[in-house]
Parts: sequence; C-alpha cells; structure tokens
Amino acid sequence: MSETAASETGRTRDKPWIFRTYAGHSTAVESNRLYRGNLAKGQTGLSIAFDLPTQTGYDPDHELARGEVGKVGVSVAHLGDMRTLLDGIPLATMNTSMTINATAPWLLALYVAVADEQGAPRDALTGTTQNDIVKEYLSRGTYIFPPEPSLRLTRDTILFGREEMPKWNPMNVCSYHLQEAGATPVQEVAFALATACAVLDRVKAKGVPEADFAQMVGRISFFVNAGMRFVTEICKLRAFADLWDEVCRDRYGIADEKSRRFRYGVQVNSLGLTEQQPENNVHRILIEMLAVTLSKKARARAVQLPAWNEAMGLPRPWDQQWSLRMQQILALETDLLEYEDVFDGSAVIEREVAAIKEAARTELAAIDAMGGAVACVESGYMKRALVESNAARVSEIEEGERVVVGVNRYREGEPSPLVTGDRAILTVSEDVEQGAIAALKDWRAARDEAAAAAALDALEAAARSDGANVMEASIACAKAGVTTGEWGERLRAVFGQYRAPTGVTLETKVTPREREVRLLVGELSEKLGRAPTMVVGKPGLDGHSNGAEQIALRARDVGMEVAYDGIRQTPAEIVARAAETKAHVIGLSILSGSHVPLVREVMARLRLEGLDHIPVVVGGIISNEDALVLSNMGVSRVYTPKDYEIDAIMGEIVGVIERALDKPPAPETPPAPQASKRDRRAARGSY
Repeated sequence: MSETAASETGRTRDKPWIFRTYAGHSTAVESNRLYRGNLAKGQTGLSIAFDLPTQTGYDPDHELARGEVGKVGVSVAHLGDMRTLLDGIPLATMNTSMTINATAPWLLALYVAVADEQGAPRDALTGTTQNDIVKEYLSRGTYIFPPEPSLRLTRDTILFGREEMPKWNPMNVCSYHLQEAGATPVQEVAFALATACAVLDRVKAKGVPEADFAQMVGRISFFVNAGMRFVTEICKLRAFADLWDEVCRDRYGIADEKSRRFRYGVQVNSLGLTEQQPENNVHRILIEMLAVTLSKKARARAVQLPAWNEAMGLPRPWDQQWSLRMQQILALETDLLEYEDVFDGSAVIEREVAAIKEAARTELAAIDAMGGAVACVESGYMKRALVESNAARVSEIEEGERVVVGVNRYREGEPSPLVTGDRAILTVSEDVEQGAIAALKDWRAARDEAAAAAALDALEAAARSDGANVMEASIACAKAGVTTGEWGERLRAVFGQYRAPTGVTLETKVTPREREVRLLVGELSEKLGRAPTMVVGKPGLDGHSNGAEQIALRARDVGMEVAYDGIRQTPAEIVARAAETKAHVIGLSILSGSHVPLVREVMARLRLEGLDHIPVVVGGIISNEDALVLSNMGVSRVYTPKDYEIDAIMGEIVGVIERALDKPPAPETPPAPQASKRDRRAARGSY
C-alpha cells in the first residue's frame, strides 16, 4: 500500500529502519566513492568495514599486515585516511556505524577529529561504535589486549560519549558473530547479555550518578543475527527484548522504560550463505530479513544485508544494490509498517519465547556463578561451548539432518549465469598494499614529529592512570598525525597482548559417530608407526576461526595428532611448529582474501628449512583462479565453502600424506650455495 493509500485508511506508517550496507575495501578514495554511490541509491546510514590491520592496531608496513591491507575493509592508518574516507559526507546529519572493537577508541577519535574539522558539533553526531571486545575473544578474533584493559577502553568510550556525544551509541553488544561461530539462540542471547553486564558493571563502578547511568544504559545498543529458522529467530528477538528489560530493571534499577528499550541493528546470517547455487542466497537473505522486521515489538532499528555472493568473495556495487533494494521494497512498497505487532496473542510465539527466556536465564545464572563473562572467556568455557555447538551444526549438515538446499539436497541444477565472467566478484589488487605503505611514509615525513611524540606520551600517561580517559588523548593523537600502528603499539606497551583460548581441547565434546575415515587413519598410523600429525595454522590477521576449529576437532576425532595454536600466527611460527611436531601435513585456513601472499611465504619458509616434503592444504574463500595459483606453488589441495563434508576432507588428507610418503627421496646434492636474494628476503619476512 502506498503512503497515500495508508492515509486514506487512517493508518499511520511507522518510520522505516535505517538502510545500511556494510562496505569498505582497498583505499579510502575507493571506499568513499562506494559510500557516496550507495547513499545516492537510497542508503540512509553508513556502515564502515575496516581492514584487519586497522582493526588490530597495525600500520600497513607492519610484518603482520602483509597480504591483509584493504582486503576485508578499508585501510585507515591516520587522520588523512579518515578525512578522505568521509569526504563530502556531512557528519552532523549522517548516522554512521563502525565495526572496530579493539581499536574503537582510536577510530572513534579519528571520526571525531574529522567532525571537528567539518564544524559538526560533537553533540549532534549520531551512530554506533561496535565496541564489544568479549565476542572478539569468542568468535571474530580482532582483539589486542587482555580482557580487563580492553573493557577499560570500552568503559572510557562510554564515559566519553556521555559527556561529548550524547546521541552516539558508544557500545554495541554484538551477538551477530556468536551465531556465526555456531551459537544456539539461547547461547546468543545469554552470552550477549552477560557481555553487556560485564561492561555496565565496570561503568557503574566508576561512581556515575544514577541519572547519568540510566542515560548511558539507554545508549547501549545491540547488533544481532538472524538465521534461517524463521519462527525461532522471531521468538529469540522478542525474548531478547524482554530479558534486556529485566536486566536493566532488576540488576541496575533503571526505572525509565525508554532507557530499558532493546535497541538493535542487524546483519542477517552470512554463515549460511552457500557457494553452491549461490543464487539461492537471495531467498535466504530475504527470509532472514523478515525475521527481524515483521515483529514490531522486536523490530531492528537498522538493517544491513549481506550480498548473495559473499561466500565467493567481495560483492560488487551492483550486488550491494540488490540487497539494498530488498530492504527498500519491504519497507516502502508493502504495508508492514502500518500495523501493530502481528504476533501478539500467538500461543506458539508466546510458548517459544518463554522457553528461550527460561533457558537463557539459566545460562546467565551459570555464567554469573563462574564469575561473569570475563572469567568465562579466560577459562575457555564460552569459546568451548561455541565450538561444540558449531561442531553439532556441521555434523547435522554432513549427515543430512539439517537440509541446505543445493548443498546436501537438490544438488542438481542449472548453472548460474550470475557467476560467469571475469568480474563476477570484486578483487583487491596486491598493489593496494604497496600504495598504502608509500602513502604512510609520506604522511610520517610531512607531520610534526615532536607533536606526534608528545601526543603518544600523553596517551601512555592516560592509559597508565585508571582515573584518566584515553579518548581525549586519542583525539589529540589523531590531530597530531599519529598512526594506527603507533597508537596500537603504545597501548601494547602498557597493557600487553593476549591470546585467547582456542576452544579446541581434550575436553571439547563432539557428537560421536561411526566414521569410516578412522579406518584410513588407522592404516596410515600403522604405516607411519605413530598417529599422523597435522598442524592447523591461521597465518595473518584473519580471526574467523570456525573452519580451522572444526578441521582440528575432526582430525583429532578420527585419530590424528593435531597441533592448533589459534589465530594470528606468522608463517615462521607455523613452519617452526611443523618442525617441532614432525608434522605429516600442514593445513592453512585463511578467509580474508590474503591467501596468495601468505601461502607463498609459508611455502618459501618450508623450502628454506628443508621441510618442503611436508604437504600443504589450504582452506578459505578462494576463487578458481587463485586455486590454480596455489596449486602451482605446490599446494596439494584447496578447499572452499562448497567443501562441507569434513569426513571427505579428512579422507583426502590421508591420501595427501600417503602420496607424500610414496615420493622418492630427493637425490643427494652437494650443499647449495648461499640462498637467493628472494629467499633471504622471505626468511627475514620482508616480502
């Protein structure tokens, strides 16, 4: 019904939610062009994706940034980049969401510095900082510091927001990635609420006046997920809203109903997007969007949808436009926004909501009894629970108990014309990294070094004083020309770095099943005289560890010895681990698009260490063209999201090991002369 028709019936249309598209890649110039194009198409808010070096506090020229610059988001190394990124976008009127987390104070400081340059009043700025560090330890992996100092930084952004940016949401409790890591609806609700409590407890401990504390609670927002179990997702969100109201009222004594309101944005499920028959993803995205919009009492305030082809690579502007149009058609062409909640009074909905709430309360009580969210991160309880839930999900798909159309049922179909052609997905050139490094050198050369050094000293002093707030010091750093890596390095010196539990331990439970591949592993073990050993490595900054965790669990389950040390490993560390364990195979998991340069370096280091007899297999979002490149490097197998049968992968890995054993030994040769210049550079990590 049109707006005119709505007025004729006497019904008033609700205001649509904010239309967003999560976007950003390569350079600030290219991303700015993309943002302005999307806004011209009717997008009503920005959602900025930063690359992994930016999110983990490294400059483009850092060793760990190699291959990652501009790949999964835009590279922002300093104020000049942020200024370019937001050029022509009036921040006084724009609603901006930024996915940041560990570097949230820094990126928010850069944003505020640009707003100051534009003359936009700080108290007019609207938007959201995704600033939930707890879920980074559990799912996404872009943490830097240990939990307590990380939560202190979150607290500082909230307190700063109260004083300077009252319309901004400085804390976005993010359950989205919990579901992506395998969380059940109950786990998603309970773990997110436990995180919110961990943050608010620390804010309240600062002695904030009661009225101000209620205002800050009212600015806490959530970022949630919605999967394909349509009715369950609607009930989950209604339960979420009720439980948040309970927590605010009973735990924190918030009397104002408006301050207790469950305010959330959403990106619907990306975990369920398939590489096989990818056009089916359009229907999945639409159904998932309905789950977060149909129930007025639990309707999202902002929606961003993935593109249909994100299981294959970065979406093009046209792909993002398709998802944007989906939102616009639902909000503007249908009569959805003209009615009260269509689910009120449903016995089915009420029953399921009550069940989720009861189970979530039980889980929350258990977390509290263990000392709260931080204690459950440090003990590995929460991470292990997610790994186990995801293992059950994967196993159900393998066994056909959970149907995924085009994957484990109805596989036969017409080839998709949408995936043909050279420009079916967007790729980021490796030249972007070299350009970013050159621009960074120019930036450093042009700034006032004394001013930058003084600003960093002031930042360190603020960080070392619990009574100080790092936000104003960070804004001063931004205006003095300090870089992302310098900000991160100075705080690393104060707080240290952290490696979270992997969730893959001897205690991690998996569903026991009869697996034929165990026989293959047993035969190989007899041939080797010991269990075959697999090193599972995640080189680079990619923190999405679901695939690596499930491979490590299944390899252990079928009888292999497994060495998995978690995320953010250097190629040198992975090769050293292979040497230490006398590995029979190395499995590399890379989902950030940086597979070619990172695998190249691993292979070069294996050659230098005389370990190139160890076969390498690689998994990730990898195009056919890049799979050929990896094969030419000597990679034995390449796996992509279409390879969902882990038992089949294990069987192939057994074959890879056996073929490596059957290779004739290399002929004896005299000691080689000094390594080539290229290999020497590889050995010290300079290419």
